[in-house]
Amino acid sequence: MVISENKKTMMLVLIAFIFSFAIRLIWVEQFSDVEHVKFNDEFMITTNDGYYFAEGARDILAGVHQESDLSPVDSTFSKLTALLAISTPFSFESIIFYMPALFASLIVIPIILIARELNHLEAGFIAALVGSIAWSYYNRTMVGYYDTDMLNIVLPTVLLWSLILSIRTNNENYYFIAALDSIVYRSWYSQSYSLEFAFISLLVLYAGYQFIKKKEFKNTLLLIVFMIIAMMNLESWLRLLMVIAIFITLKMNRPLIQKYLYYLLGVSFALFIFTGGLNPILAQIKGYVVRDVVSADDVGLGVHFFSVVQTVREAGQIPFEMFANRISGHIITFIAAVLGYIWFAIRYPILLLALPMVGLGFLAYGIPGLINGGGLRFTIYAVPIMALGLGYLIFKVSKMLSDQLIHKKVAFIAQYLFMALLTIAALYPNISHIIAYKVPTVFTKQEVQILDKLKSISNREDYVVAWWDYGYPIRYYSDVKTLIDGGKHSGGVNFPVSFVLTSQQEVAAKMARLDVEYTQKRFALVDKKEWLGSNIEQMTIDYGFKDTNKFLSFLYQEKLELPEKTRDVYIYLSNRMFDIFPAILNFSNIDLMNGEQKTKPFLFTSKNFKDLGNIVDLGRNVKILKDQGVIQIGNQQTKINNFIITQYDQKGVLQKQLQQGDPNAPVHVIYMKNYNQFVVVDTQLLNSVFIQLFVLENHNGEFFEPVILNPWTKVYKLKI
Repeated sequence: MVISENKKTMMLVLIAFIFSFAIRLIWVEQFSDVEHVKFNDEFMITTNDGYYFAEGARDILAGVHQESDLSPVDSTFSKLTALLAISTPFSFESIIFYMPALFASLIVIPIILIARELNHLEAGFIAALVGSIAWSYYNRTMVGYYDTDMLNIVLPTVLLWSLILSIRTNNENYYFIAALDSIVYRSWYSQSYSLEFAFISLLVLYAGYQFIKKKEFKNTLLLIVFMIIAMMNLESWLRLLMVIAIFITLKMNRPLIQKYLYYLLGVSFALFIFTGGLNPILAQIKGYVVRDVVSADDVGLGVHFFSVVQTVREAGQIPFEMFANRISGHIITFIAAVLGYIWFAIRYPILLLALPMVGLGFLAYGIPGLINGGGLRFTIYAVPIMALGLGYLIFKVSKMLSDQLIHKKVAFIAQYLFMALLTIAALYPNISHIIAYKVPTVFTKQEVQILDKLKSISNREDYVVAWWDYGYPIRYYSDVKTLIDGGKHSGGVNFPVSFVLTSQQEVAAKMARLDVEYTQKRFALVDKKEWLGSNIEQMTIDYGFKDTNKFLSFLYQEKLELPEKTRDVYIYLSNRMFDIFPAILNFSNIDLMNGEQKTKPFLFTSKNFKDLGNIVDLGRNVKILKDQGVIQIGNQQTKINNFIITQYDQKGVLQKQLQQGDPNAPVHVIYMKNYNQFVVVDTQLLNSVFIQLFVLENHNGEFFEPVILNPWTKVYKLKI
């Protein structure tokens, strides 16, 4: 029986889609009996940012959200989620958990269609299998990874397919699809601009090449018109109407469009410039390529803040092996994919249109000595293109082997056997990674139960002061406001929160009240230009200072007049904060007036220690010499001031045992017995809000009162 090309394509798409989705269920099988990753018997999501869009969808379904809560109720992603929640029988939690696996698997469609257009359907099928589960693509689209990444590669790959078809067929239907995809892509992911601009730039170069070679280039110009209109910085609905109008006119009277093509191109380009089309081209990636430790405000007092990108792991320089693995699973398959893409592009130069995606993906590694690597997040863009290269190489090599080594009568069967073996070999490192990649949920069941309890205690207008990593989940589960979150975490907004967590209780309480009330005052301003830079600058000016250092010293005065209290404020603390506390310290451990880092407070934690009798080896060349009351850090020894043991009794009450050492020594050691964890700090950090309130539960009743106390998380309420 002869199967038509369309049916064969549909069959291969379906198989690849099922494979992609099924592989993502490995995590579900691994964690099916693990209760701490579930809340109300539903799996929780595995990415902090997902709670941002989940909050928006939740509020859309509820039909209400409070003013200035930053809920993304206008987000396309949140709207789609809400629509699915309304129109399907599945629970909201199931939808946000399984959406990434379902939507990300759609990548197999454009991959296969691109290969089919280039007469290599089998290569496209191989590419779809490999590309759909490649390391970086899987990591950012696995079950629970509820984020825009689920379509961030699907949409540009569809755009690439439509551009290829547009050029090869000159069919206006594909012009429309390309423009429509561009509009949807921007609506879905605002940072798509640079990639779309790169595609247009290649089209312009191609039109120039056609002009020089005296080839027909008007169809390319027409495609550029569609793309320019789709990219204008106008409302999505307006761009869509403009694209539809030109498409209908083109359908009805193509000669008319051709006649006035240059006028149309000129007007489109003028509107593109007028709407600010050239402004944001590099804005999305600038922060990941140019990484200054300190950034200075260009308004207000010109204070200096610590740059947040220094703490983002995915924006750091990565080793070549990791770069290759994340794109193709292994260095060998990566090299094969690069060679395959070059071979494929030589045979079909139209594939050079994929260079923007390849370039953006390779930006992750950069050019050593010339361009800093952009970090992990960019590798995902190169995955589908490198998969196509790998699929093409496997197809061609398999054919060559079968033709050369196998009898002609069975060469066809042998070719598919070679293809199957090589494809399995390419899939193996990716599937091995997936099996080993047991990423946990953002919060545990116990932590979410605490946030759910806080929701019943707090008001929707109240604030919770916590580090930005926890901002979105706290807003989602407790339905409160936060000062910083995954999208609002510049150095200027991070400083006050870092200051609160790392300072003594009195001054921390004052800063917490100030920052909350100033944040609300800022939201209430009609003209935001009235605000002088950051909150800390505005506070400095309002209290009569021009130097933030003097203002911060002023906070220690007892008679400081605070703004009128308009809402309650809570402090959220958890043991997991130890992992990021060194980064938290950076944001307030800085002279804001000159940008110089201060001497960093000492913090050392250890869970992998060995008790050797008179010596406790904490690891990393840190040892406690018990009989001498000394701690050795590297080659230096210093007396221990306090040795504190904390332990919860049967009633869940924290008990503390204090062994006094040298009262003049600068180092304190805390053994948190229930956590099997040692904490070594200097006096400055010992007196910080985080250590005093979370580790020791020593709260100053004048400024804080405990609301929720347990080993996982502690919440205190501000009393001023």
